[in-house]
Amino acid sequence: MEMPISENYFNRELSWMQFNNRVLSEARDKNIPLFERLKFLSITASNLDEFVMIRVASLKDMVSAGYEKKDIAGMTPSIQLDKINELEHELVSLQYSTLNHILIPHLAQNDINIVSDFNKLNDKQKEFVDKYFENEVYPVLTPMAFDSSRPFPLIRNKTLNIASLLQRKNGDKELDFATVQVPSVLPRIIQIPSEKGTTVILLEQIIEKNIQKLYLNYNVITSYPYRIMRNADFEIDEEDVADLLQEIQKQIKKRQWGEAIKLEVEEKIDKRLLKMLKKNLKIEDKDIYYINGPLDLTFLMKVYSIDGFDQLKSPKYMPQSVCGLNCDEDIFTQIKEGDILLHHPYESFEPVVDFIRKAANDPQVLAIKQTLYRVSGHSLIIASLAEAAERGKQVTVLVELKARFDEENNIIWAKKLEKAGCHVIYGLMGLKTHCKITLVVRREEDGIKRYVHLGTGNYNDSTAKLYTDLGLLTCANQIGEDATAVFNMISGYSEPLKWNKLSLAPIWLRDKFLYLIDREIKIATEGKSAHIIIKMNSLSDKRLIDELYKASCAGVKIDLIVRGICCLIPGVIGLSENITVRSIIGNFLEHARMFYFENGGYDDIYLGSADWMPRNLDKRVEIIFPVEDQNLKKEVLHILEIQLSDNEKSHILQTDGSYEKVDRRGRKEVINAQEIFCAEAIARNNSDDKRKGTRRFIPRENAKIKEQNF
Repeated sequence: MEMPISENYFNRELSWMQFNNRVLSEARDKNIPLFERLKFLSITASNLDEFVMIRVASLKDMVSAGYEKKDIAGMTPSIQLDKINELEHELVSLQYSTLNHILIPHLAQNDINIVSDFNKLNDKQKEFVDKYFENEVYPVLTPMAFDSSRPFPLIRNKTLNIASLLQRKNGDKELDFATVQVPSVLPRIIQIPSEKGTTVILLEQIIEKNIQKLYLNYNVITSYPYRIMRNADFEIDEEDVADLLQEIQKQIKKRQWGEAIKLEVEEKIDKRLLKMLKKNLKIEDKDIYYINGPLDLTFLMKVYSIDGFDQLKSPKYMPQSVCGLNCDEDIFTQIKEGDILLHHPYESFEPVVDFIRKAANDPQVLAIKQTLYRVSGHSLIIASLAEAAERGKQVTVLVELKARFDEENNIIWAKKLEKAGCHVIYGLMGLKTHCKITLVVRREEDGIKRYVHLGTGNYNDSTAKLYTDLGLLTCANQIGEDATAVFNMISGYSEPLKWNKLSLAPIWLRDKFLYLIDREIKIATEGKSAHIIIKMNSLSDKRLIDELYKASCAGVKIDLIVRGICCLIPGVIGLSENITVRSIIGNFLEHARMFYFENGGYDDIYLGSADWMPRNLDKRVEIIFPVEDQNLKKEVLHILEIQLSDNEKSHILQTDGSYEKVDRRGRKEVINAQEIFCAEAIARNNSDDKRKGTRRFIPRENAKIKEQNF
């Protein structure tokens, strides 16, 4: 069955725009605590920045190169850019409408005031602000002029700046241009004296109020903030690069000076200033965004962090101990007793950190091998790997230098690991290594034993508190053999003749998924029950989408939980009427990849690091791994079933590409999957028998978040 028609697919970029709109809808949801809404609005701004710097920049490069090939939805790069631009302007308008008309008034009702204009300060506040400027801000500022003898300054990517028109005090009527960067090394929000409640002012307001002090020989005619986005996408021809590390370091620096592709200005900006910026930054009118409020809404995350407003946030959740693990007992002994499933952040990430820490200190451990894609700023895992090498163990670490926007951080860690004596691999030519795997080789009484951790998320103890992921600790012989083969393949040129349990991209993984879907199709054509449940971050691979369409036409029931991009169109008669797609947006970022195939009653369940996107299946090293223990299978299926039952945070994809919240009319129960997992983890932690008993959830009677469930 061929699926060549472009109308059968959504465009990837427009689907992403829909995702960011879903995040924005959380900021507009009156049932969510006020500070959580600020956080969601901040996230939409951060998301949009990265999207513009990478995806929009890539499309602009295609248009400049005359590339007119259509995507699977039948859209050329130029058509995509036009539509994205239209939707982006709508999104930005909605962001600021949300801020100005909903969130700021609600903050004021709670005695929190964000100063919108320095002219509104009282005398005491003006005095405080002026002193703060003189003592803390002025010494850091570097104003830069633009005239016949000085070229237009290089404005760094994503920085906030203030442009001014100046006139000499000697009577010269000619206007000069100057700009100053709002220093990122200083806090963006500053708390100032207030007669009632909490009042904060933005750093750029303080600078604007005192801007005349920067240009003593001039009169400042007008000043306005602005911000630019630059093309931060870079491709490296690795075959022609002698030293990948040095080349990536060069490219990171160039990222700050890429082509300007977006300009944000205050909506009332002086036209003369705007003309100057537009001309020298070479910005088109359609790429100028007139902002009704503070530029760069990521500052709202700093507002979220202000102490003393816990009542305006969701109750804090503390990750629970892992079911079946006793921190007082030897972790290797416990893994030998049976596979251990980890569900973060509901359960703690500490067992993963402890697994590597214990391996580093265990005299019986001979070798540790690990892949690192994104790690935290103060990584305990890195420290343990370094310690293991210093103790004389063989430590091999693949640090992926091409992890976008983490390149610099990863270079720093790679050098530290090398200095400690680790064997560091800087990724594979032409591929990103995105899989999450750790292998510990241990000498025991009955010979060499291999212990393996496999996960769906990064080895990052910070994001493990925010991202939902699954991991598996096992010492199964066949997985241990495969893990050894993975590292031999990464570190050298050795590929196994066959894989026992693991499936890897870029060579084998797509075929594995096609086989699993085709098996369900055959079962369905025999008149038997066939069911596929897949949870992932993004779905855009045409071949796998076509196979899902084929399965739907054969009668296979398909439930997809796709957080972000989804190019598949559900609910089309004769094509996808048996497919549902939902996206869950909650307090935690849904990040796990889970794959369930009913297999005629002999359930096959896999976890892994790969989304169904061409980049993951063709240009990355990815791993999926099976869950084979029957009790653990039930746990994974339980997770999927609860997410499919969610009627509070689920957004259902419609045939027209829009998403709608689940209609709860007529239903008393409110099912929030993330809340349920928190409550269950707490209940298990309080139970004497953690690995027995049945799983169940109790729906809430209303939409209010109950503190005891967290």
